[in-house]
Amino acid sequence: MLGYWNNPEGTRDAIDDAGWMHTGDLATMDEHGYVCIAGRNKDMIIRGGENVYPRELEEFFFTHPAVADVQIIGIPDTRYGEEIVAWVKFHPGHVANELELQTWCKGRIAHFKTPKYFKFVDEFPMTVTGKVQKFRMREISIEDYRPHRS
Repeated sequence: MLGYWNNPEGTRDAIDDAGWMHTGDLATMDEHGYVCIAGRNKDMIIRGGENVYPRELEEFFFTHPAVADVQIIGIPDTRYGEEIVAWVKFHPGHVANELELQTWCKGRIAHFKTPKYFKFVDEFPMTVTGKVQKFRMREISIEDYRPHRS
């Protein structure tokens, strides 16, 4: 692509001086040349100096038999920089609690990737076009999990 139509600032942000377009997608490539999208650079959570990719965790939680859908977000944390929150929707007739899901993570993912907080919901905040509003989930989570001062 040569650039965004009538948007030189957007073009400068996306295309570098060498002509490479930077999409903001994070990906890995296996030994056969197959690319797997791991998430978006702006969605990356940095917890205690470790990079955590929400998409990787979301795919992991889809393997739990009770989980129908999940969204992973980061919220500010004074100790670790960011803390991980999992918003979880269950399959009909299935439930799990926070301790069960945290215990299920042990030995399956690195300990620093285990969410500290879980929010169990029937629906995610959505746009009118059906896109998940992670920014809204972050706002709600910051309010829900902010340390309370007396």
